[in-house]
Amino acid sequence: MSLSSRSTSRFVGPIVVVGLVIAMAVLWLLARPSGQATGSFVGQLLGAETILLLSIGLVLISTLPWIETWFDGIDHAAIWHRRVAIVGMLLLIPHILMSNGGGGPSWASPAGVVATVGLAALVVWSILPRWRSVIPAAGHRFILAIHDLPPIRLLSRLVDEYEVWRAVHRTTGLFVAIGFAHGLADGTPFAGAPVLRWTYVAVGGTGLCFYVYRELLARRGHGLRDYQVREVNTVGEGLTEIVLGPLGRPLVYSPGQFAVLHLESKQGWQRHPFTLTSSPDEADVRVTVKALGNYTSRISDLVQPGMPAVLSGPHGRFTHAKGTSHQVWVAGGVGVTPFLSWMRSLDEHPPPGRVDLFYSVTDEAPYAAELRSIAETHPEVTVHVLRTSVDGRLTAERLLESVGADRSELSVFMCGPGPMLQQLQSGLRDAGIPPWRIYREYFDWR
Repeated sequence: MSLSSRSTSRFVGPIVVVGLVIAMAVLWLLARPSGQATGSFVGQLLGAETILLLSIGLVLISTLPWIETWFDGIDHAAIWHRRVAIVGMLLLIPHILMSNGGGGPSWASPAGVVATVGLAALVVWSILPRWRSVIPAAGHRFILAIHDLPPIRLLSRLVDEYEVWRAVHRTTGLFVAIGFAHGLADGTPFAGAPVLRWTYVAVGGTGLCFYVYRELLARRGHGLRDYQVREVNTVGEGLTEIVLGPLGRPLVYSPGQFAVLHLESKQGWQRHPFTLTSSPDEADVRVTVKALGNYTSRISDLVQPGMPAVLSGPHGRFTHAKGTSHQVWVAGGVGVTPFLSWMRSLDEHPPPGRVDLFYSVTDEAPYAAELRSIAETHPEVTVHVLRTSVDGRLTAERLLESVGADRSELSVFMCGPGPMLQQLQSGLRDAGIPPWRIYREYFDWR
């Protein structure tokens, strides 16, 4: 695949999503049966659009390789999964207010209530960890003030627990199925327009088929490889590196990709996605874990050498092969993990030209010495370490001034905390860096 096609392929998936939503609306308007009140018909249309969006969401989390291709990685597909779910739930509001159903069986309306409440709860649960970006700044002080109240603290701990969220989130397809059955039984336009009925069945049925595939089949396959924990090392404040040795055929991956790590610990099996920080040419696999939740905060105590592990994947399309001959790599905190793999793989997977790596940390930079050591043997790479407590924040202006390159020829790869990258991304675009030459790795799937 050429550089230009790599750059544009990531837009195909989002364009298809928007196109399907528009096509559904056009079809409903063209096939509108006579005798349908406008308000009720529009309400039913919005309900059908909700099922379409939720079905698309089920497709996007199927982890199939072609999803990664057209969304430029499973992390980007997860973002669109979240977007279509939120938009779908918002469309339910006018659907409920405008629809004039009730012509179906007695169970149809209660089923719609169950589906709506269940899906709304799942969406809110996914949004709560990002409350700072959702709630206006004026409300932050109030949230922080009540955060220490025992009931709120307990709720916060439950919301933040990834394993609990993942287990509950797997019920999404069940609520979509209930909502789909409600719409099929209660959709008043279907009697006068069979094309609308069968389109609705095809859309909802497709999403539910992908859900069944993910729950029953995808978990049994996709690159499952057996490993054993060799080492558990503390590499910095709140950072633990786990070294895994293969017990059979090793996982084949590219620099910068991530995998889902199934680890047996003192608390039983745990499942989390982690970037593979090692080079694919190393015998062992390394991952770096940041203390964020209840499990990851105690991982150095819970996981010990000799414990079994399973890797599934690999996933992701974060690769410098997409970039131009002059690249900037921006790592914020634990966002250095994909760049560690890139740096450790320079001999076998060199970039196409010059590279400036900016490693921004609050204070301690655990991997700075190793990165500088690698750069010493690769003159095309320059490492810039910024400690924000001493050097100040990394801004787009500061970055471009340090690089001193033709901005039209520059490509930027970023991984790190969301607020930091959003600010940099906006500044780089304002400075003239084309948006299709800015690549961002998202490591938060929720």
